[in-house]
Amino acid sequence: MISPNDFRPGLTIELDGRVLQVISAEHHKQARGDAIVRTRLRDIENGDIFLKTFRSNENIETAHVDRRDFQFLYSTGDGYVFMDVQDYDQRELDRDALGDKVKWLKEGESIQFALYDGKIVDIEVPKAVERRVVQTDPGLRGDTAQGGSKPSTIEGGAVVQVPLFVNQGDMIRVDTSSGNYVSRADK
Repeated sequence: MISPNDFRPGLTIELDGRVLQVISAEHHKQARGDAIVRTRLRDIENGDIFLKTFRSNENIETAHVDRRDFQFLYSTGDGYVFMDVQDYDQRELDRDALGDKVKWLKEGESIQFALYDGKIVDIEVPKAVERRVVQTDPGLRGDTAQGGSKPSTIEGGAVVQVPLFVNQGDMIRVDTSSGNYVSRADK
């Protein structure tokens, strides 16, 4: 059992016979009465997102989710093949199951799957990745009319705003949660 005060993004709970994942939780103290926690929850089974308010003194049942490391092996058109690093079992997911996270995949790198009753409920890419700049326009000295950054396409197809000094072929570090440039990476 867990209190809504302890909710954090990624936590899975069981409520009314459904398994839900917490997307966000905001704690609010009212002038009178108990504090409340406003949450955005995602239904694991069908992906529906909804809002729910909990009283801070409620107890909620947590759902046991197993997190396992998988290695991205290769893509087959619309399919992506991953290997469980513990038992070498391979799983293929389609582009829809991966969603926006497909642009952060690189062959040979590890990601984490969250499994509930053997079913994949969430895919967690690393917080930051190092990727090579595949295509970018050359930055011109003094060209800071647009804030001193330019769009660049990196490995995987993601488009990231980078500083003017970044050139095609450079390795950069990118924050996957925001899609922002962090720094240059060692070659």
